[in-house]
Amino acid sequence: MKKILLSIACIAAVQMIHAQQKEGTVFYERTINNWKLANNDQVRNFAPEFNTSKYVLYFNDSISIYKLSPYENAPEPFAGGEGGGGFRRVFSIGAGGGDLFKNFATGLSTQAIELGGKNFLITDTIKKQPWKISAETKEILGVLCRKATTKTTQPSFQSRTFYFNRNKPADDTATKQAPPAPREIEIVAWFAQTILAPVGPDTYGQLPGVILELDVDNGTTVYKALTLKTTVEAKELKEPKKGKKVTRQEYNQLLQALMKNQSGGFGGGQIMMRIGN
Repeated sequence: MKKILLSIACIAAVQMIHAQQKEGTVFYERTINNWKLANNDQVRNFAPEFNTSKYVLYFNDSISIYKLSPYENAPEPFAGGEGGGGFRRVFSIGAGGGDLFKNFATGLSTQAIELGGKNFLITDTIKKQPWKISAETKEILGVLCRKATTKTTQPSFQSRTFYFNRNKPADDTATKQAPPAPREIEIVAWFAQTILAPVGPDTYGQLPGVILELDVDNGTTVYKALTLKTTVEAKELKEPKKGKKVTRQEYNQLLQALMKNQSGGFGGGQIMMRIGN
């Protein structure tokens, strides 16, 4: 009898090992509540309440790359501004601006971004995320997921809204607004228990399984997996190499300078940026 029970246990263990995956492809939908994210009422005049984008995550247990779908890059038309014919767009400093590559063995990330006709590679460390894993579970896309939470201090962000046209210098509202004080926010993640890779959308991860759903600050930013494949093509897992290497701070400074110096060339409209201080 003992031999039979031992055999059954061994078979179950082998089946569990085979059921656990360490690579895959996830397609996400990201929804941002612009009105909650921004810190001034002017955003409500030209930005929609919600902004939805599609992303794809390719990964294995040691590296990952997170990309924005190409058709999501078109700016929104804008009828306002002197002379009309301009556009509006919200630039958010984060992985949404370009391909984000992570190497968990080295603890480093590389983000590839094109800015002002030039290519940049933003190098950074993969930040520690002290998750608390609970016993609560739910099923997502047919996969059993466990809940994890963490709290972080939201850094002080400054909304910079540039109003411009061809014949006038850009009017930067940042000089008229004080940045808000940092505050603590909660992040809730649901990660797959059988897909053993410390990956997730955007900068999030470092859990014992791929994140399939994530809520930042009570609905301010929400990521949901739309489809999941437990395979990945090796050609997709390549680190970006094209561009000048810069730090995150250096890139933010370049972005601010570009918006100020070249806004007149856009023909009239509004641009809102959120830059971390």
